Amino acid sequence: MKERERLSYDGYTLAFADDFDGAELNRNDWSVELHEPGWVNEEWQRYVDSPENIRLADGKLMLLPVKRTEADGSVSYTSGRVSTQGKREFTYGIFEVRAKVPRGKGYLPAFWLMTGDELVYEPWPVCGEIDIMEVLGHRTDTAYGTIHYGLPHKQNQGIMTLKRGDFAEEYHTFALKWEPGRLRWYVDGGLYHEARTWFSHGRNGTDHPFPAPFDHNMYLILNLAIGGNWVGYPDETTDFEHAAYAVDYVKVYQKSEVK
Repeated sequence: MKERERLSYDGYTLAFADDFDGAELNRNDWSVELHEPGWVNEEWQRYVDSPENIRLADGKLMLLPVKRTEADGSVSYTSGRVSTQGKREFTYGIFEVRAKVPRGKGYLPAFWLMTGDELVYEPWPVCGEIDIMEVLGHRTDTAYGTIHYGLPHKQNQGIMTLKRGDFAEEYHTFALKWEPGRLRWYVDGGLYHEARTWFSHGRNGTDHPFPAPFDHNMYLILNLAIGGNWVGYPDETTDFEHAAYAVDYVKVYQKSEVK
């Protein structure tokens, strides 16, 4: 693997883009997902469809965490999660987001891919998951790129820490180049991780040939989790008033033969 190999778009054309310049989220491309607290990873937030949590402003998609103290004294959390499931799904390509993340203990913003049909290779983790960008709210100079696959569950993770700057202070570009049998992760056009080996072994003992499960349609997800068994949980230092996962654009490039 070349040291800081640069992302090349040669041979690729733009297949999908959203720069979030409209007045509201384009529901022809994006769905708002609704999930209860604890649905995955022991997270605290309820994902809701509310302008408090999901809105467009100044050409950005804003995913906002909200903390409420209820009448009985209990505390609740809401946030936003949008996806292109059933609307925009892709096999192979370059997947790119330009974004700024929130700072604060317990925040986990992400840009990632999930399979459009889990029945192809059985439910998660056998179906596969590609995390293009995750940043822990208490460590906002570091980005993670990960694949999840197999049974038992395995993962392959790359880590990139900025020499200068901070993902919460300025916008940065995160990208994945997904090719048959090869995945590469980039920050601001520079390569920091590559995966060439994984497997697909199901609950029924079936071994699907490589490069399964990363060889069929996946959809885009943007979400801001609050708490969880990896990132940890908010505390008294966590700022809810000014926190935002701000997405400038999402783009997908593909080679013409796989559009």
